[in-house]
Amino acid sequence: MTLPLAGSASRRAPPRVLVVDDSAVVRQALSQILGRSGMAVSTASDPLIAMDKMRGERPDVLVLDLEMPRMDGLTFLRRIMASDDPIPVVICSGLAGPGTEAALQALEEGAVEIIAKPSLGVKGFLQESAERLAEAVRGAARARVQRPVSAEKKLTADAVLPAPRRPALRATSSKVVAVGASTGGTEALRELLEAMPPDAPGLAIVQHMPEVFTAAFASRLSLTCKIEVKEAAADDRLASGRALIAPGNRHLAVRRSGAHYFVELLDGPPVSRHRPSVDVLFRSVAQAAGPNAVGVILTGMGDDGAAGLLEMKQAGAHTMAQDEATSVVFGMPKEAIQRGAVDEVLPMPRIAGAILKRTL
Repeated sequence: MTLPLAGSASRRAPPRVLVVDDSAVVRQALSQILGRSGMAVSTASDPLIAMDKMRGERPDVLVLDLEMPRMDGLTFLRRIMASDDPIPVVICSGLAGPGTEAALQALEEGAVEIIAKPSLGVKGFLQESAERLAEAVRGAARARVQRPVSAEKKLTADAVLPAPRRPALRATSSKVVAVGASTGGTEALRELLEAMPPDAPGLAIVQHMPEVFTAAFASRLSLTCKIEVKEAAADDRLASGRALIAPGNRHLAVRRSGAHYFVELLDGPPVSRHRPSVDVLFRSVAQAAGPNAVGVILTGMGDDGAAGLLEMKQAGAHTMAQDEATSVVFGMPKEAIQRGAVDEVLPMPRIAGAILKRTL
């Protein structure tokens, strides 16, 4: 099949970035980092000042803090996403406490990426993460941003009677599903996992996300899914009815012991500039499960996962990629397709059904 490919990065003008943060230290650090990457950076100390600047020139990306005077970041984000021409937003949020939950809510409201920000030593931390920060903003500049579709919440019998307890997990999972995602992946994963039935095959997932956020992300998903979703811990069993998400800053690998699959958490260097890396997960699944696996690569910037997905395909696994039309950033899927690693290219709403067809 012939797929439309985006133009080369060299033909794009440098992104115009507006940093909105009440900390002068953060504004200065981000201006220096992004400016060295060739981006045109302006700053604002709160959303009201930002709105004045946006009337004069529309930025390509907003880097937005959540806790600010006069208007909080979530309220500002909702205004941006409700406009006729929403702007891609990267959240610059604290690493723990309310900041973690608010950042995940911002992703649900339409933000495309999270930049972690510690409470102390912010400038040094941001300088050490310079390439990752620049990549996040470049990815956001290429993102397809749409206004979230609001829907009236439909009540179920849970409003009157408690739901029955989830069925016990099966003793083993004959099939393993490995999923990799980056920019835009949080919403793609939510859609995928909410479509999974209680007896879905075990899923091992790498979502590029800062440390600490992954536990809260998994917990939020587990509340809305029919399967268990949790941040992976060493020696967790990968069984049906369960999805394990790699913790931030640890590689996730799958190993087989007899008829059962387990996960390992590994340190090691970043692979494809990421830890956790999709390539590490996919390679381990190729080795542990071979033709008993399905590999899925979703929206994201860069090429992490492309090489690993090819290894899975060569080991006999069935492989899938999210299509360009439904990807926020068609980077990782495009790279995998170009390398011949993909058996099926599918829109996001069809991926869950395709997985189940191959595994149940």
